[in-house]
Amino acid sequence: MSNTLQPLSDHWRNRYLLMRHGHSQANQQGVIVSSPERGIESFGLSEHGEQQLAQLVADWQWPVPTRVVHSDFLRTRQTAAHVAARFGLVPSVDTRLRERNFGELEGQGDDHYPSVWALDAEDAEHRHYQVEALSGVASRMQAVIAEWEQQVSGETILLVSHGDPLQILLTALANKPLTQHREQPALLPASITQVGD
Repeated sequence: MSNTLQPLSDHWRNRYLLMRHGHSQANQQGVIVSSPERGIESFGLSEHGEQQLAQLVADWQWPVPTRVVHSDFLRTRQTAAHVAARFGLVPSVDTRLRERNFGELEGQGDDHYPSVWALDAEDAEHRHYQVEALSGVASRMQAVIAEWEQQVSGETILLVSHGDPLQILLTALANKPLTQHREQPALLPASITQVGD
């Protein structure tokens, strides 16, 4: 599964591959795992996710990454490790790529997501259920790219993150209101979206 977003300007210094982690144990169990306390050490890739990643790296059809950067959650760490090993890279962690924190909904069924997304569509600043606001997610995700744009050029940087943060980032990069993030095509596990040249 591949999506391509046209660059906003001619001034991208690098190319970015935005990757959602492979199918995870949280996906398999239908539970929300968004807190570092649970996500860093547990709920890694499912068996299906491991198979997805093996297939993905065997049939790689994107530009070859020169760097792999990932959230510190187990599912993104394992995903990044598959790609990094394929290209002989050493992955690095950036905690700003973490899952959106779903607050009081942590550990509950993923059928609670739509109620949060409905609130998102009304207000990018809402914190119902102590959920991390869209604006905060967008800021930390955009800061990752802004920092790489300042530090290096001519690189292909794979950023391994999570569904909501990536959809929020893509919405921000497209200069759309963050309240519209669920209008983006859903990012499937192990999907990659290219931005930049």
